Amino acid sequence: MKNSVKSLVIACAFSLMSGTAFAAADCAVGKTVTDGVLTIGTGNPAYFPWMIDDTPENGKGFEAAVAYALAERMGFGSDQVVWVRTTFDQAIQPGVKDYDLNMQQYSITEERRQTVDFSAPYYTSAAAVLVRAPTVEGGAEPNVSSLKGLIWGAAAGTTANELIASLIDPESQTLLYDDNADLTEALKSNQIDAVMLDLPSALFTAAVLLDDGVVLGQFPADATGQLDQFGAVLEKGNPLLACVDAALEGMTADGTLASIEARWLQSETGVPVIE
Repeated sequence: MKNSVKSLVIACAFSLMSGTAFAAADCAVGKTVTDGVLTIGTGNPAYFPWMIDDTPENGKGFEAAVAYALAERMGFGSDQVVWVRTTFDQAIQPGVKDYDLNMQQYSITEERRQTVDFSAPYYTSAAAVLVRAPTVEGGAEPNVSSLKGLIWGAAAGTTANELIASLIDPESQTLLYDDNADLTEALKSNQIDAVMLDLPSALFTAAVLLDDGVVLGQFPADATGQLDQFGAVLEKGNPLLACVDAALEGMTADGTLASIEARWLQSETGVPVIE
């Protein structure tokens, strides 16, 4: 009797494992924009460290690597992945999409859920403060008291404005710009003193887009009592969502996402925690 029960347990476990593998490999069949192909949207351009050399097809960079690992879990080979480009705002507008999912560092918010569906999160971001060297030379320090007196800028339509208000509560009103490119130009022209970006974007902007950029400090990912998480954007009601979520949850459980993050997003940046 004990052997029979043991055999039954083993059989059930094998069946569940097989079912999981089958779902991960085959549940996307017939649910993509183009049958047999996974079409993924990204920005134009797509920046380091999310994509390397603005070439998502090479699989290098955090989001590119996640995308190809995700595709593999869903039964698509690398030669069955097609990339398209969209602006940040285009992807979160309501309506029919020409892609299956879009990855452009989209923070998952309830407001955006009104027009699009979000996958399970694939990254939890720390918020970082980016300034220029003259601001540091002028006395700016990685503490809230010092940051309150700075002139802040944020990209309209992002969560940065809300984070600045809740984490810093600056003395002057935050100035809004169309996108991060405009924010960078505002820093260069001294219209603003500081911006808040996710840590990888702040590091890239400081090192590449600014001659004298400084990542002054970072807040813990849960500093506001909630986590700023990135999810893939899908068309509202897309039946592919369950497949994407199952694949991402598997990648989280077995450490694949953590491994990709360790490869492309350095956990030890040397940027101090803001007090």
